[in-house]
This record gives sequence, structure tokens and C-alpha cells, in this order.
Amino acid sequence: MAFVHIRCLCFILLCTITGYSLEIKVNPPQDFEILDPGLLGYLYLQWKPPVVIEKFKGCTLEYELKYRNVDSDSWKTIITRNLIYKDGFDLNKGIEGKIRTHLSEHCTNGSEVQSPWIEASYGISDEGSLETKIQDMKCIYYNWQYLVCSWKPGKTVHSDTNYTMFFWYEGLDNALQCADYLQDNEKNVGCKLSNLDSSDYKDFFICVNGSSKLEPIRSSYTVFQLQNIVKPLPPEFLHISVENSIDIRMKWSTPGGPIPPRCYTYEIVIREDDISWESATDKNDMKLKRRANESEDLCFFVRCKVNIYCADDGIWSEWSEEECWEGYTGPDSKIIFIVPVCLFFIFLLLLLCLIVEKEEPEPTLSLHVDLNKEVCAYEDTLC
Repeated sequence: MAFVHIRCLCFILLCTITGYSLEIKVNPPQDFEILDPGLLGYLYLQWKPPVVIEKFKGCTLEYELKYRNVDSDSWKTIITRNLIYKDGFDLNKGIEGKIRTHLSEHCTNGSEVQSPWIEASYGISDEGSLETKIQDMKCIYYNWQYLVCSWKPGKTVHSDTNYTMFFWYEGLDNALQCADYLQDNEKNVGCKLSNLDSSDYKDFFICVNGSSKLEPIRSSYTVFQLQNIVKPLPPEFLHISVENSIDIRMKWSTPGGPIPPRCYTYEIVIREDDISWESATDKNDMKLKRRANESEDLCFFVRCKVNIYCADDGIWSEWSEEECWEGYTGPDSKIIFIVPVCLFFIFLLLLLCLIVEKEEPEPTLSLHVDLNKEVCAYEDTLC
């Protein structure tokens, strides 16, 4: 019986020591919601502070926010003391988020205290069938100068259906409509955007919706960053030379435009007679060994894209024009070179001799005059 009393006494003492931390509770934030300000996927996640117990009013509150598109396997997590957070989402899919309150450690004797989670979700209306939505949406940022987006009509749309494109990025007051459409049979099938000032390294949001008198059209949303879809111009002014009968040296100029030279990576295809191979570099020249000293046909061409130091991804440029070197640089190459040079100098020498000969005075005229005088003197004598 005494043993039971001792156990009860220990339990009461333990509860007394830890009771303070067991009683610590914090409420979740209030009025958590996901709002769409009409920026084509840039959403606001906002909430209000929780109801705080009097003795915790001087404590600092932090919020743990998690959010994702509904088909994603992972949550994005943010720890903040603010009451709003903004980020971009793919509006083709629903969005869900959850948030809870954290009490700072100096208020809880170093223990970790969180509130329960509260949740919110957001999704656009599914107006129009999926078959009315545009297909094969592609956007390319040509040479970091202008953006071209193109699409195909939905699978099952009526002949009166036409599409319009809107875009937004941070720095614009509101979403704008395309002003320069690409058309096919008087229907919009793309858009060209120029003068996109300060738009790189930011989320670029696009919505393509449509209209028809016979049915509603499903909207399509796209999010990307411009520097990741840049397609540069191909390199120019290629030059190839062979040094010491073995080394191949290839050079080319960086493409024109606003892309810094340090942002390029290059892919080169080299062809030696009938054998081809590829190589890569971040510089605009390369030195390689010939595979056969007797090869008489050396060619290469090159393409480029934005490298990993300036973008997460990029689009390869078109291939440059092929540049070739034809010749043989073996032991007899000097003879092959000297012969035409000697012939050229012989030709120059002959030409010079002809010019000098034409410039000398002709002695035949004075001789002719003297002879006439002698003939006349002889005739006078006879007379």
C-alpha cells in the first residue's frame, strides 16, 4: 500500500513540474484564405492573427505556411511573421494551403509549441470542356529581345471560335492583352511581344481564353521565366585552320544582341573526311587534334544556347553555316605552295620588262632622217 502512495506522489510531483508546459496552447491563425487579384496565377495567401491568451500577448508569433498544386507530391514551406504571402501558381490545377501558429521559445521555456493546422483551397471554374482549350502552346524568347507564343485551336471547337492572350509579370499594374497577334485564316494562333522591360528572372504569366457564340471555351494558363526559354542567334564568322599539320583551331564570333558573351555554351560538330564527332565548350574557340594527318577535308559548324550560369534551361540556336578547310599539310605542302608563288613572280617580271621596253625612245626615226639626207646628197652629186 505504501508503494502505491509513493507512485501517486511521484506522479503528482511530475505533473506539477511539467504542468506548465502541458497547459501551453496556442490558437491557429484566423480567416486563412487564398485570393486571386486577377494577375493570371499570382495569388495572395493571407490570414489574421490568432486569438492569444493574455499571458502570451508579449510573445512573438511565427506562422508555418505550406502550399502546393493539388496534384503535386511535395509542399512548399514558408516560415514568416507576416500576415500575407504571394506566389505564382499554375491555375490549370487547383491550389491548396495550410497554416499553423508557432510560439517563440522564450515564451515556452524552450519547448516547441504549435497550433493545429487550418486549411484553404482555390480553383478556377471549369467553364468549357477540355477539348475547347488551346493545344501545343509554345513560347520562345528570341535572342533575349522579343517573345513569340503560338498555339493550335482546341480539338472540338466551332468555326467561329477565336482566342485572345493576356500576360502579366511583376512590375505591371495589371494584366495586358496582346497587341500583335499572329493569324491564320483571320484566327489568332499566336502573339508577338516586344519591349518587355525588366521582365527576365521573374515569373511570366499567360492566359489564353476564347470565345464562341455556340459554346464556352476553357481557358489555358502558362507560367515560365523568360531567361529559360531564350533561343539565341547562331554564331557567325567561323574560321578553321590547321597548325603543325596536327592541331585544328576553330574560332567563331558570339552572336549579336543583348546576351552577354559569358552566358553562352556551344556545341560543335567536326567533320574530318567522312568521320564526324561532337564537342562542347563555353568559349568561342576550340583546339583539337586531327585524327589523320592525310585528311584533306576538314569542316565544322556550331550552335549555342544560354548556359547554366544565366538560366535554368535554354533553347538551342539554329546551326551556323558550315566552314571548311581543304588542303594537305604534309611534307610536300611547301612545294605545292612555292610553285604558284614562283609563277606569279615570273609573270610580274615579264610584265615589268614589257612596260620598260615601251617607255624607251625609238631610234628608227633619226636613222630614217639621216638616210634621207645621204640619198639627197648623192643625187645632187650625180646631177
